[in-house]
Parts: sequence; C-alpha cells; structure tokens
Amino acid sequence: QVQLVESGGGSVQAGGSLRLSCAASGRTFSSFAMGWFRQAPGKEREFVAVISWSGGSTTYVGSVEGRFTISRDRAKNTVYLQMNSLKPEDTAVYYCVADSSPSVIIGGRANYWGQGTQVTVSS
Repeated sequence: QVQLVESGGGSVQAGGSLRLSCAASGRTFSSFAMGWFRQAPGKEREFVAVISWSGGSTTYVGSVEGRFTISRDRAKNTVYLQMNSLKPEDTAVYYCVADSSPSVIIGGRANYWGQGTQVTVSS
C-alpha cells in the first residue's frame, strides 16, 4: 500500500511558476518510480514527468521539456514538480503517481494515484 498526498496547486499568470509536492508513505521508495500526470477538461489524461528513485533518471513530455523539473527528497519521501514559464495550455488537474516501472508511468498508467491538485494558468 502506497499513500500519496499532494499540495502546491493554485492559480498563476502566464510566465509564472508553481511547485507541486507529493508526500509518499506506506513503504520505502528505493525501487519505486514517481511521476506526474495531468488532465485538462474534455481532454485525455497525459503523462507529464517521471523520476526513477534508484537511478535518478528523468523523462518529460515534450511540451514541458526545459520548463518543468521533477525531483525528489528521499529523506522526506517527497517528490516535487517545479513548473516554470507556465502557459495557459498547462492548465489541468495534476496527479502524483507511483509505480514499480518508469515505462508504465510514461505510458499513462500507474498503480498508485494522489487525489489531484488544480493548476490554472491565465493568459
């Protein structure tokens, strides 16, 4: 069992920044990949970013490359998504997710989900 608790969502103007946080509990995470999905109204769920706890590698969807950074603090069992240069098209509900495989998360699936946090970017 893995529990994910998210925070940090909000409303910003285009060009602004937000940092989302996801606190994980229930087990150690030395072998779990953590990531972020997002879903805008009327659109399909989209993979955003993933990080491998053991390998330290990261992968991003092309539309956020260079603007978003996923990171983790192992001591706090917390994963972050730093979002810079935000655009209106980034507006969505963002979900923290976890799975044993980064490839599963990249494919838009995950075994564990947070409740989601709204990110709204105004033009």
